[in-house]
Amino acid sequence: MPLRTPGSDAAYRQTNGGGPTNGGRSTSQRSFGQPEPQEPRFKPLYPGQAWPTEQPQYRPTYIPPPPADWHAQQARSYSSEPPKVNRIVTIAALVAVIIGVIAGAGAATVVVALGGGNNAPIADQPNPPVGTGTDPKIRTGSVSAVAATLLPSVVQLKVEGSDNSDATGSGFVIDNVGHILTNNHVVAAAATGGSIQVVTNGNKTATARLVGRSPAYDLAVVQVVGLDAPSVQFGRSDQAVVGQDVVAIGSPLGLAGTVTSGIISAKNRPVTTGDDTGQASSYISALQTDAAINPGNSGGPLVDMSARVIGVNSAIATVPGAGEGQSGSIGLGFAIPIDQARRTAQQLIANGRASYPVIGASVDMTFEGGGRVSAVTANSPAARAGLRVGDVITSINNEPVDSAEVLIVAIRTHQPGEAVRLAYERGGRSRTVTLTLAQQIG
Repeated sequence: MPLRTPGSDAAYRQTNGGGPTNGGRSTSQRSFGQPEPQEPRFKPLYPGQAWPTEQPQYRPTYIPPPPADWHAQQARSYSSEPPKVNRIVTIAALVAVIIGVIAGAGAATVVVALGGGNNAPIADQPNPPVGTGTDPKIRTGSVSAVAATLLPSVVQLKVEGSDNSDATGSGFVIDNVGHILTNNHVVAAAATGGSIQVVTNGNKTATARLVGRSPAYDLAVVQVVGLDAPSVQFGRSDQAVVGQDVVAIGSPLGLAGTVTSGIISAKNRPVTTGDDTGQASSYISALQTDAAINPGNSGGPLVDMSARVIGVNSAIATVPGAGEGQSGSIGLGFAIPIDQARRTAQQLIANGRASYPVIGASVDMTFEGGGRVSAVTANSPAARAGLRVGDVITSINNEPVDSAEVLIVAIRTHQPGEAVRLAYERGGRSRTVTLTLAQQIG
């Protein structure tokens, strides 16, 4: 039987004695009694069901609600039919909830491996082997890359003098015929007899001959014919800047192939070097570096991060009062600029000797506050310029001069034949003069 059109509650109102004609009860009174006799009885499937159980051929998605004024308890019986939930989905949801509760209650719970029948915690598994990873790569521009490039070109020098004196130092190959640049104070012991042994990075030993040396610049060149070692590339020390990274290579304390790194700490430091007894004749305008330089590093290269040589390591500063055998790196090392070293090396290879510039005057090494002239050589540039004993030179090419060492170093940064402008004081009056530098061998 088709359902009655929703919206009418006639079938649920009592007609017995209801209304004014029958003197009965008010038609507005609701009842939970039986429906009208014409409605067939039906058996409720759930408490409170008031609609017939017979359904049409289609099943509606919801059961229409009763009128708005129906009793609240009756209205609750006409909600939508709860959807059927797939059993598998329900089980999966319950599992997910359980796992979530466990994870939330203990975040540090050990994860258990699934499958394979091995449920041991990961923490109990064997550790991976140590030391079997990939080899580290040498990055371009790194200290390791510089070392790999320069080490084959750097050698150790072992010198024995004819007077049983000996020395050790470093050097580096500068051409393809076996010429090696080093410091004069490294090979000076063999200048009048003795031997110079060269040990390559491949631990091959050969005897070298002394080509020439310059005490004035503390440089020397030796040669090993047929030397199996590549030559270095030269950079430009005049383009070095304070703070740039550098690498020093040499044989400190006899430890060949030692690599240290640092920066350029300063430029144009006036430094006096050399081991010639009674002669403090090596004056250089040095590059200062904090790369560790120790005895035995002398003559080795100071290089930039493109593996180009910009200096020759030559000297270190020591703590005042340090006793014999206590000297070592305190972060104050000095290198001869390669621009000067290269010119001197070319002269030594070509002539066996080198020249340096002079003004033809001596200065008082104890005077402070400038370069005070103590003697003037006849017919020298200083004599022709009118300099006299007692004049105090205060600048060269507008660069201040506050001591005799600074004046000598400043002059030796130039070449013979160059013109320089000197400012000096005489009798409390300032004067200037321009003169052309002469040369001297040494």
